[in-house]
Amino acid sequence: MNFAGMNYLAILVAAIVAFIIGAIYYSTLAKPWMKAAKIDPSGPKPAMAPLMITTFILQLLLAFVTAGVIGHLGTDQVTPLNGVISGIFLWAGIIFTTMTINNRYQGFGWDLTLIDGLHWLLVMIGIGATIGLFGVPSA
Repeated sequence: MNFAGMNYLAILVAAIVAFIIGAIYYSTLAKPWMKAAKIDPSGPKPAMAPLMITTFILQLLLAFVTAGVIGHLGTDQVTPLNGVISGIFLWAGIIFTTMTINNRYQGFGWDLTLIDGLHWLLVMIGIGATIGLFGVPSA
């Protein structure tokens, strides 16, 4: 279970953590999010199973890449604090910036940007902390 210092169990758990954060977050903010995203609650509903499967697969990829970034600090630097800091850096420099640009061009308001941005910040903190807690697997 070791590839370049990556802990695959940590990646799996981090993806589960990310999924749970999203489920709790968006179930709490469903109405404001739907309004901000200009979704009609009485309109057609998407098939949820494919969306949830796709979401989890992409969160696995996000956790994998985050683990790679944290691992590049050095095997002795894979700590919860460095995981959280790395998650915040990835969020601020890549996720929030690109999401904000897309939202501006797509005509969405700042309310959607802030709702989704906070979600992804929490996800990246959760992923980073989880990767850091598990650390690097022993050889």
